[in-house]
Amino acid sequence: MPIIELRKTIDAPVQRVVEIARDVERFSEFMPDVKSVKVVGQSDDGTTQQTEWVGIIKQFSREIAWTQEDVWHEDANRIDFHQVKGDYDKMEGYWQFSDVGGKTEFVNYLDYEYKVPLLGALVTKVVDFLVRQNLNSIMDGIEKRATA
Repeated sequence: MPIIELRKTIDAPVQRVVEIARDVERFSEFMPDVKSVKVVGQSDDGTTQQTEWVGIIKQFSREIAWTQEDVWHEDANRIDFHQVKGDYDKMEGYWQFSDVGGKTEFVNYLDYEYKVPLLGALVTKVVDFLVRQNLNSIMDGIEKRATA
């Protein structure tokens, strides 16, 4: 099971970055690998939600879709998520946002499994590269939005 942890410092206050990260239904406006995100359920207090995602894998000319549960921890500026159904064999992780001298450190942690039957290790490495590329694209998109 590949685990990826990426870090990025964004020149914007943590509250601004969190506000953008929480507005998932707008991700497709500024993230090229995201076709759509839709909130399909939410707790009364807004801390837990279910979201349907459709991503674009340009290199394979295909889409990948999943539904995940997101749990926001307001006091920690953190979201934990896990797939409840979809194309991944396993997908869970978190986004953590921390104040570092008026800037924001964004940690993007993903533990996933995406098996491509009969295609072996080479395709697994390609998939890992594409997942890393997608995670960086998410972080870059949030950064551009926060610093605009």
